[in-house]
Amino acid sequence: MTHWIKRLLAAGAAAVALGSFTMAVSSPAFAAEEAKPAVTAPAAAAASAAPAAPAAPAPVANKGDTAWIMICTALVILMTLPGLGLFYGGLVRSKNMLSVLMQCMVIFSLVSVLWAVYGYSIAFTPGGAFFGGFDRLFLAGLTPESMGATFSKGVVIPEFAFFSFQGAFATITCCLIIGAFAERAKFSAVLAFIVLWFTFSYLPIAHMVWFWPGPDAYTDAAAAEAATAASGWLFQMGALDFAGGTVVHINAAVAGLVGAFVIGKRLGFGKEAMKPHSLTLTMVGASLLWFGWFGFNAGSALEASGGSAMAFANTFLATSAAVLTWTLGEWIGKGKPSMLGAASGAVAGLVAVTPAAGFVGPMGAIIIGLISGFLCLWGVTGLKRILGADDSLDVFGVHGVGGIVGALLTGVFAAPALGGTGIYDYVANAVSADYSIVGQVWIQAKAVLTTIVWSGVVSVIAYKLVDLVIGLRVPEDEEREGLDITSHGETAYEG
Repeated sequence: MTHWIKRLLAAGAAAVALGSFTMAVSSPAFAAEEAKPAVTAPAAAAASAAPAAPAAPAPVANKGDTAWIMICTALVILMTLPGLGLFYGGLVRSKNMLSVLMQCMVIFSLVSVLWAVYGYSIAFTPGGAFFGGFDRLFLAGLTPESMGATFSKGVVIPEFAFFSFQGAFATITCCLIIGAFAERAKFSAVLAFIVLWFTFSYLPIAHMVWFWPGPDAYTDAAAAEAATAASGWLFQMGALDFAGGTVVHINAAVAGLVGAFVIGKRLGFGKEAMKPHSLTLTMVGASLLWFGWFGFNAGSALEASGGSAMAFANTFLATSAAVLTWTLGEWIGKGKPSMLGAASGAVAGLVAVTPAAGFVGPMGAIIIGLISGFLCLWGVTGLKRILGADDSLDVFGVHGVGGIVGALLTGVFAAPALGGTGIYDYVANAVSADYSIVGQVWIQAKAVLTTIVWSGVVSVIAYKLVDLVIGLRVPEDEEREGLDITSHGETAYEG
């Protein structure tokens, strides 16, 4: 990106003076048009006096890019249905299997509809630094001819493809949260919380991190300054997040951790055995997550390109490295490597490489995977004991720790000297010559803290509101019997 702009923002009651995070997903092409400097009156008059120059033809979407993004969207949907559902479902007790599947299915559907009604507009249209506008409310003006920008000048994809791809990201992010308070929350309360959190945490963070007018707005230094000023707040600060380390993983993990504290521990936690009922299903779910994650990361390039292929390779390598280090750490610490550990290591590696996938080289990706495997293992053991929360399925230990590790290490391994891509200057049409590892890591750290604070505050307020109106937790007798029967009137297994 062009030279990043730093600026101070004062905001109301609780200031979040932090910085940044971005360059992961482009915004629709119509935003680029709005960001271009207006023609002055004298210039307009001069233009009317001169012979009209032939208008440049509008960019046309490449069928290969279009097909790639639609396939990647389907892969991201596969991550939620059935990938995450089976991964989480296998980890709970059999009496709560269907409750987890039901929550994934219905949250996915609920968020999909909300994304079309107002979510996409707030996240990906011009507005302020923290929230978008209402140009696409109810998808107004979105047609098969509408085009969205990519990361290459003059290259576009159908906006419907971009809309769907980003909608799939929103759905899985909301579904990730439920693992932290599985087996004890009211179904109605979960849905009410998701509506509030999606609206006031996911959408603004997505806008802050990923909204920009697109590369075609960066024609010269003045235009670049105006375009960056029209971008999301964290994007302006200059942080790097290719596919959602903050927007997805840290954001959801903080919401889950807050929920684990507010809702409280499961009955018998620490006294009764609460073993996963089917590690077979958990392994299948983890494998589907890994498979779908190629769409998640490689699709975030928004083109079928060399950058997309590099993100694909990094997803392949970092995940494998994390499986090895988690397994080794468990082998050393417990004497035996477990299938649960290998599956968890895979998810940890996928999470950690997400913000880095399109910015680091393959050796950087492997190092990120190796480090995340060890640190996420500590996250679900040592850190979990320190925090004292009953995070049922270790959402924070894996997604929170992995997201933080990946976001910070992106600042290190994106350096061209270490095989990374650096930061692209769209005015010079070349990689920027100056890259400071220390400076970029500091920006990444501020972006992480921004996400933690924002999601944490929104989550506390949302849980408290839902608890006042609906009540968060099922009655004790229903929790003991299991949510499958008491909340949904059916069981996963007969006999």
